[in-house]
Amino acid sequence: MAKEFGCARATVNRAMRELVDEGILERKRKAGTKVKSSPTRRAQFSIPIIREEITNSGADYSYVLVEREMIVAPGWLRSRIGLSKNQKILQLKCMHYGNRTPYQYEDRWINLAAVPNAASFDFEDIGPNEWLVREVPFTDGELVFSATNATTDIANFLNTSENTAIFTAERTTWLDKTCVTYARLYFSRDYKMTTRF
Repeated sequence: MAKEFGCARATVNRAMRELVDEGILERKRKAGTKVKSSPTRRAQFSIPIIREEITNSGADYSYVLVEREMIVAPGWLRSRIGLSKNQKILQLKCMHYGNRTPYQYEDRWINLAAVPNAASFDFEDIGPNEWLVREVPFTDGELVFSATNATTDIANFLNTSENTAIFTAERTTWLDKTCVTYARLYFSRDYKMTTRF
């Protein structure tokens, strides 16, 4: 194939790997490579920028940094994302608004070992969601959806009643084997998520 298409063997190998990753080809050791009779499509996911999500809906976007704190990672977070005992982490609590109405409360933890320049960024004018998407690559992610009961603080931020069931997303991203960030995202009442694949 390299000779036929006039390219390097490494280029052919990379193209074959990508076609395997996309579910079009199947590679088996000692059996070779073949085109799948029923190709499987893999869902591609990009992290949405909350500002764009709100402005694309036709609403005016605004953002407030509620709290910024550099602390030693708590035990539950250390075990969840694989941090060492005394590792420092940056916790950011933020509010995102559409037409001055609460849209999303963001509770985010940034691993400073993976993203050291986050320690000196103030996040006053740009939220961590947007900053991380633009500044830090990721290789893997996990997204968990659930309905959770609003605590007193979250209920106050989202202008709802305590214990109201709210749509919640937990998002973790990694760069190779190092966790970049873990976030809990709480959405206001009537939030709808639409995805296309």
